[in-house]
Amino acid sequence: MPTRKSTVFLGSIALGILIFALLCIHALYSDYKHSHAVKERSLIVGRYGLTDLCLFTDARYSRNPAMADIATPFQDHPISLEHFPSGSIISPPAKATYGLD
Repeated sequence: MPTRKSTVFLGSIALGILIFALLCIHALYSDYKHSHAVKERSLIVGRYGLTDLCLFTDARYSRNPAMADIATPFQDHPISLEHFPSGSIISPPAKATYGLD
C-alpha cells in the first residue's frame, strides 16, 4: 500500500517539531544542571580579572578579535601571506574593513 506524500510530509514536520521540543528541553535542563559551574567560573573571572574568551592560541590577533589592531596580521610584511590556520577561519576586525565596502 503506497503512502501519500502529504502523510510523509506531515510526519516529517511532526518529527522536526518533536526534535526541536526535545532540544529546547535539553537546553533548559543543561542550563539548570550547569548553573553552579557557571557561577563558579564567573567568580574566578571576577577575582583574577580575566578578559574575553581566547578563541585560538596561534596568532595574537586571532586570540581575541575585539582587541586586535588592524596592522597586526601584516607585522612581518605588508603583503605577507597568512601562515596561521585561524586567520582563514576568523574575519578581520570590523575597524579594519570599515570604509572598504
